[in-house]
Amino acid sequence: MKENIKGMLHYTRQAFGVSLVLMLLCGLLFPLLLSGISAILFPHQAEGSLIEINGKAVAAENVGQEFTEDYYLWSRPSAYHYNVYIENADGTQTYQDGTEFSGIGSGSNNYAPSNPELVERVEADMALFLEKNPDVKPEDIPTDLLTASGSGLDPHISPKAAEIQIPRIVAASGLEEDQVRKIIENHTTGKLLGVFGEETVNVVKVNIELGTAMGLLQN
Repeated sequence: MKENIKGMLHYTRQAFGVSLVLMLLCGLLFPLLLSGISAILFPHQAEGSLIEINGKAVAAENVGQEFTEDYYLWSRPSAYHYNVYIENADGTQTYQDGTEFSGIGSGSNNYAPSNPELVERVEADMALFLEKNPDVKPEDIPTDLLTASGSGLDPHISPKAAEIQIPRIVAASGLEEDQVRKIIENHTTGKLLGVFGEETVNVVKVNIELGTAMGLLQN
């Protein structure tokens, strides 16, 4: 009986010791090691790839924002409106379209293709886009301007989705078309190694440069 108890205590100590060692290694030392290496080799990325203007962080390169002004490039739809909200005088918080702010989050609505709410949302987005871009035909709207990403925080759109918005941006911003095209080109990234993925345009970076060119932002 005593031997059984001793054996049980021995294995319990072993299990506890292994758990403690693994917790220290995997839960503390390994994350600290990776954090240290990334801070040394990739300091900008390790700090969140933040974009600063006059010493103040205004955006992150890899997190999209919701832009509604005609003189800015528009992002993809987002179930969480890219977490951009307005705090009203009475303390309530709403998204820019007036709906209730549901709190910081990410993800999508995961509507099935047959879901009428998806159809309603796409039709509303299409109607607004056509209203603001009167020279565009419905069939010419790039798919990514009507479909949300899985995270709802994607900062990128396709070059075609950026191209189709240029006339509206030029008319609303007062900038020359060649200047707008150059700004978009500055923030267009090609395929990884020329093979993987697709060309993308970073909406946040484009709009910061557009805002600077219009004098709305002081760099």
